[in-house]
Amino acid sequence: MNTSLLVGLLGGAAVGAGLLLFALSLRPARPSLATSLAQIDAGREVSTQTISTTAINEGLSGWRTSLGSRLSAALTARGVRLLSVRSDLAVMGRSMEGFLATTVLLSVGGLVFGPFLYGAMDVVGASLPAPLVVLVTLLFVILGLALPAATLTREAAARRRDFRHAVGSFLDLVAMNLSGGRGVPEALGAAAGIGGGWPFARIRDALAFARLQGLTPWAALGRLGEELSIEELRDLAAALTLVADDGAKIRASLGARAATLRRRELAEIVGKAEERSQSMIVAQLVICFGFLLFLAYPAVSRIFKS
Repeated sequence: MNTSLLVGLLGGAAVGAGLLLFALSLRPARPSLATSLAQIDAGREVSTQTISTTAINEGLSGWRTSLGSRLSAALTARGVRLLSVRSDLAVMGRSMEGFLATTVLLSVGGLVFGPFLYGAMDVVGASLPAPLVVLVTLLFVILGLALPAATLTREAAARRRDFRHAVGSFLDLVAMNLSGGRGVPEALGAAAGIGGGWPFARIRDALAFARLQGLTPWAALGRLGEELSIEELRDLAAALTLVADDGAKIRASLGARAATLRRRELAEIVGKAEERSQSMIVAQLVICFGFLLFLAYPAVSRIFKS
């Protein structure tokens, strides 16, 4: 059989299989009994969605959102929650629908890229081996699936570091308001209103959303910590729940927690600086080794020629 015909058949089969799997993934699945019960229980719980997230989700529209909504509903019906991805998206202020649509579109684009590359090379008169075309197609599909998740994880980790830095300042502001004679709820609201930046905006939204739901401020902070996977907020909510009636103990505890956060952040900065210093030393050694090879090459070549 002709090689070009074989590659064309393999490429067409790969594209057809990918489109079939994509269509089957959009097909509504019959949820199991456990999944149905979990959805009912989730509907009875108090919503953890913040005001900022609600505004972002309502602002999405178009065919991309429709595709993402179908994918999200299909995953939910099959019991797939993707909790870590949802937490990272909540930190970044993005929707699950947009993330799923981007991932699927990139993977489908990678699936089409292999046959397209083979056709383009065939047009210019060059030929590629069939295994290479299949390998390139699979590689681009894997990249399309993994690249959005890897990028999201890296960006969310950076924003979590910024949020932890803001939590230390928030604790100091709450302690100062408590020293001024305010109660714990008033001190939390005043401290959130003083600070700027997106972390304080998320804290303000969580506190405002809690007032609408009738929750305590520390419960709202705990829910925000669960939503964003911020351990410091969960610890703060637990501490405020235990000593909410004793202002003096709260001030001392908040001051100690703020100092601990600053020391931890300083240790992380020092560790990163030392890591970069070690990387620079390795780079300098590689450059010196290359320079020595450059100097020694003429003499060594002369010795071997003689």
